[in-house]
Amino acid sequence: MRGSRAVVVLAVLATTSTVLGAPVAGAEQSIVDVVGGGALAGRAPVELSETARLGDRRALVTGERAIALGDANGLYPASGWHIRGEMGGVWSPPVKLLDGIWFAVDGAWLGARRPATRYTTGWGYHRFDYGTSGGLSVDRLDFVPEGTRATVIGLTLRSDRHRTVDLALDAHSELMPAYPWGWTTPGAAEVNLPDTGAYDQGRLAFRERGTSPGTGAHDYAALVGSSASPVGHALGQGHRGPQDPAVVCPAEGDAPPRCDDSAFGKGTGGRLDYEIALRPGKATTVWFTVAGSDAGPGAASAEYAKASRDPAAALRSVVAGRQALAATTVVDLPGDALLARSVEWSKQNLADSVQYAAGLRLRDTDEGRAFPPAAGTLDGARWLGAGFPDYPWIFGTDGEYTAFAAVAAGQFEPIKDHLRALRDVSEIVNEGSGKLVHEIVSTGDVYFGANDDAGNTDETVKFPSAVALVWRWTGDDRFRDDLYDFAVRNLRYVDEHLDADGDGWPEGLGNVERAGMGEEKLDSTAYLVRGLLDLADLAASKGDRATRDWAAGRAEDLRTRFERTWWAGGGTNADANAYAESIDDPADPANDNRPVFQRHWTGVSPMEIELPGGTPLADPAHGTTALAQREKDCYTGEFGLYHTGSGPTSAPEGNPGPSCDGVVSTVRGERSTYSLNTAVMAVAEGNFGRLGPQRTYTTGNARIQLDPSVWETPGAMPEVAPSPDFVANIDRPFHDRSMSLQAWGSYGVLWPVVHQHLGVAPDLGNGRLAVVPQLAEDRDRIAGHNIRVGAGSVDVAVRRHGDRLRVDVGTHRVRAELTVGAVLPAGTAPVSVTFDGRPVAYDLVPSSRGSEVRADVRHGGTLEVRSR
Repeated sequence: MRGSRAVVVLAVLATTSTVLGAPVAGAEQSIVDVVGGGALAGRAPVELSETARLGDRRALVTGERAIALGDANGLYPASGWHIRGEMGGVWSPPVKLLDGIWFAVDGAWLGARRPATRYTTGWGYHRFDYGTSGGLSVDRLDFVPEGTRATVIGLTLRSDRHRTVDLALDAHSELMPAYPWGWTTPGAAEVNLPDTGAYDQGRLAFRERGTSPGTGAHDYAALVGSSASPVGHALGQGHRGPQDPAVVCPAEGDAPPRCDDSAFGKGTGGRLDYEIALRPGKATTVWFTVAGSDAGPGAASAEYAKASRDPAAALRSVVAGRQALAATTVVDLPGDALLARSVEWSKQNLADSVQYAAGLRLRDTDEGRAFPPAAGTLDGARWLGAGFPDYPWIFGTDGEYTAFAAVAAGQFEPIKDHLRALRDVSEIVNEGSGKLVHEIVSTGDVYFGANDDAGNTDETVKFPSAVALVWRWTGDDRFRDDLYDFAVRNLRYVDEHLDADGDGWPEGLGNVERAGMGEEKLDSTAYLVRGLLDLADLAASKGDRATRDWAAGRAEDLRTRFERTWWAGGGTNADANAYAESIDDPADPANDNRPVFQRHWTGVSPMEIELPGGTPLADPAHGTTALAQREKDCYTGEFGLYHTGSGPTSAPEGNPGPSCDGVVSTVRGERSTYSLNTAVMAVAEGNFGRLGPQRTYTTGNARIQLDPSVWETPGAMPEVAPSPDFVANIDRPFHDRSMSLQAWGSYGVLWPVVHQHLGVAPDLGNGRLAVVPQLAEDRDRIAGHNIRVGAGSVDVAVRRHGDRLRVDVGTHRVRAELTVGAVLPAGTAPVSVTFDGRPVAYDLVPSSRGSEVRADVRHGGTLEVRSR
C-alpha cells in the first residue's frame, strides 16, 4: 500500500480560521477544529484517501434526503444508466436538482486546470484537496445536513499573504423525477420539461413547473447560494464550468467514454461571482448550499434556510451521529485487521444507504409500460437504499439480506422502517394480497412485483424471516404485532397462488433470472422453509395456534422431501456435488421435478440459510460437499464467488474458464463476482464452522471496499468486484458501471463476525440470549464491544491458551435468559467446564459448526472450557 493512499486519522491542529457567514471553521479545518476538539467525546474521524486516477473514480456523499455524486476531482461526468447519464449530480429524492456545481479560483476551474491532488472519504462527508499554487491552497468538503433536502459545500482558501481572490461558481440545473426512466413509456425524455433560471436575492433559482404525460402537474425548484455575497452573476444555457460545452450521451447505443449531459437534459445554468479577501495564516471558508423540493420554490427556500443557517454546527452533528454508530459493534480481530476495518466501514456504508422521501404516489407501472392513476399515497417512507447511483430506492430482496447486517451493526431503526415501507406499499399496490412488491422508486412508482407480475417469489417468502430476525434482536413486540398479519399473508399467498402442481415447491422468480431454469427455484424453496418456521415462531409468541401448526407442518413436509428432490449429484450432473438451482416446469409431466443444475450462486442458499434453533437447511454431508465444490476455482475467483461457475462448455457463448472436475457444462459461465454472492458464501461457510475457507469470502468483500489497489470509491463496498467477466468500474464509462456502493455486501462482513465468530444469537422475542463464539483454528483471541441487543448491549471476548478456551460475556440492560458457550476445536472433547471459576452444568451439543459446549447462566461472566 503506497503511503499516499493509506488510512488518515485527523489530529487536532492549533490553527485559526475565518468563515464567511458562519461562526466557526470550515472545510478541512472544520473537521479538525470543530469535530476533532472537545465538542465530541471519543476519537477523531477516520478517513480514507486516494491520489491516483481521481478523474476516473466516482465520489459519493449521501444523507437521508439528498445524494450527490460526481468524480473524485470534484467534477460531474454524466453517470448512471436508469436515466442514462442523469443518475449523478445532486438529488433530493424523488427529484434531481443539478447536473453539477463547479468552482473557479482566479479563473482556474477546480478539478480541471487545477485538478485535485487527493480525494478523501469520511463518515458522512468527503473532501477534495486541490493543493497549493502560488502560495494559495484550496480544499473542498461536501456533506448533507441532517433532516434537510440539501447538500452543503465548504470551500476553504489559505494564502501566504494578503490578497483578494476571484471566486466563481457555475451551476447547471436538471430538475427531473427519479421515474420514469430512459426506456419506459412514457420515458424521461417526454416527462422532463425545460427548466427556467433566475437570480433571486444573491442566489440562483431554478424551476420546472408544468404538466407532464403521466405524472401530471408538478412544481420542482432548486436554489444555489452561498454564505458570501456575490459581486456579479449571469444566467444562460451553459454554465457547466470546465465541462462547457457539454458532450451529450445519446439516449441509447454507443456513447463517448465520458459525457457531460444526456439526451434527456433540459436544464439551464447560472453563475455567481465573489471577491474573497484573504489574510496570511488564516483559513477562510465560504459555504455553498444546494437545496430543493418537489413542492415549489417556497419549500425549496425553507430547505435552503435550514441547511445554510449554521453549516459548521450541522457538520459537527453529522459526524457526531456517525461516531455514535461507530461506537456500536466495535470488534478486535487480531490477525485480521482488514476484516475489523471492514466491519467499521460497513457500519458507515449502511448509514450512507438510509433514504427518505415524502408524498409517494403509489402505482404499478407494469415494468415501465403503464402510468395509471395512483392507487394510493404514503405520507413518507424511510428505507435502506439498495445501491448508488442507479438503485437508491426500495427493494425487497436487497433489504432482506441487508437486514442481517443492520441488526448486527445495531442499526435497528432503519431496517424496521424499511420493512414497514415494503409492507405499506405492497398492501396498497397489491390490494392486500400478501405478495411483496420488488422495486419501489422514491416517487412511489412500483416497477415490478405487482399481483399480475411473475414477481420475485424469494422476497415474499423471506419477509417473515426478516420480521422474525428484527424481533429476535430487538424484542420489540409492537414491531412484531405491526407486521404479523402481513407476514402471515405472505406465505398464504405463496401457498395458494404459486404452487400450481401442489408439490409444495413454489413457482416464480428467484434471485437469478436466467434462461433455461425450471419453474421452481432453489432459493425460493429454501427461504420458504425458513420463512414457514420463522412464521411458526412468531405465531407461537402471539398465541396463534392455527397459523403455528399450519406453518410448522408445511415446513416439516418440505424438509423431509428436500434432499431427495433438490440434491443434484450423480447421473448427468456428475460434476455438481451441489443442489440444483431449479427443477423443471411442473406443467411438463415428463420432466416433473427433474433437477436443473446450472452452477448459479443460488445453489449455496441451503447452506446459507439458518433455521430457528441455529441449524442450516442443508444436510450436513451434502452441505459440506457442496461448499467444498464451490471453493474450487471454477466457482471462486480472487474476490469471491462467481455469479455462475465456469467450465469447458458446449454452449455457443460459453467462456473458457477452469472446469469443475473436467465435466462439460451446457450452461454459459458468468464469472462476475457480486458482493452479495460472496456474502452468501461467507455466511454459508460460517454456518458449517468453516472459518478458514470462509476467510476467502470475507476478505474478498473487505478488499473491494478497503484495498487501494482495488477500490473505486474508498470505503464503499461496490456491487460487483473486478472479475474475469466484469471489467472493473474504474475502467468503464461512467454511464455503464455497476453500483459504487451496494448495501447488501455488508451482510458478508457484519453477520459472520458478530453472529458466527463472536456467536451473538439473540432471541429476545422469546426472552433468550445465546453467546456461543467460535475461534478459527489459527486465531487465539477475538473480541466485540457494545453489540446492541434490544435496549442494551453485549460484550464478548474469546481467548485460547493451550487446551483452555475462555469466553467472557458482559451484558448491559439485557433482560433475557442467558446461555454462554463455545464451539470446541475440531476433534476435541471437554475435560472441565467452569463459570466464574466454579464447575457449571453444561450440554455438549453437536451442530453444523462443530461440537458446542453450552451452559445456562444467570448473568454475564467467564466460561472456561478445558478440552483434549
